[in-house]
Amino acid sequence: MRLGIFAKTFSGIEPAAVLAAVKQAGYETTQFNLACAGLPSMPDVVPEQTVEGIRAAAQSTGVSLAALSGTYNMAHPDRAVRDDGLRRLGVVIKTAASLGIPLVTLCTGSRNIADQWAYHPENATPSAWFDMAAEMAKALALAEDAGVDLGIEPEQANIVTSARDATRLIADMGSRHLKIVLDPANLFEHATPDEARAIVAAAIGEAAGHIALAHAKDRHGDGRFATTGQGIVDFPDFVARLKAVRFDGALVTHGLSADEAPDVAAFLRGLL
Repeated sequence: MRLGIFAKTFSGIEPAAVLAAVKQAGYETTQFNLACAGLPSMPDVVPEQTVEGIRAAAQSTGVSLAALSGTYNMAHPDRAVRDDGLRRLGVVIKTAASLGIPLVTLCTGSRNIADQWAYHPENATPSAWFDMAAEMAKALALAEDAGVDLGIEPEQANIVTSARDATRLIADMGSRHLKIVLDPANLFEHATPDEARAIVAAAIGEAAGHIALAHAKDRHGDGRFATTGQGIVDFPDFVARLKAVRFDGALVTHGLSADEAPDVAAFLRGLL
């Protein structure tokens, strides 16, 4: 496994400076966001000079680009909003292909119109799943044309809430380009350490063979997110189980400050 971090952990809009900070903090790869190149995360267009700047920064720092963020609300109740998100996703997918980034990460969305990461009681309805799945099929057509994979992350407040939901969607889509981003802290909200360990273990078993990226975020038992290693996620067990299912991709941490990044890198490096 390669050790990585969200590029947005570090401030700045110059890719060379951001990736240098990633490297200095002890990471070898990153989940990149176009905001780190002075653009919106989901832009209308990515100038060629921006693509060249990102490519040059990765080459000069030696930090590889494991994934590129392409999140928009794939379950928004307004079709026009979904259409606009899909158009922007197409821009992100083309940018990933140009940079040789293998994975674009998605958000399966929420019926919450204010926040794609926020719960809504209609998220569990068949109509919400139908809208998200229809959007995913369109996104996969773009990804397949570009030779890029898409990564869905089970989130408690989204349409896909579990590894089982994710494998169901993969089966429904029938595409080898749809993968799973597995974040242990997003698989539960309130739990004891033993409950959390069991939930994460079951998710890895369900998702085995489909995991393209692993996240290393932590959570307290009362639901609050925590800096990696300071909550109830059993990271030694998490990493051991990823190894057991032969996951050999990037382990990417986030939800921490830039100042905390070196200590988290040392903690995770010890497990790898």
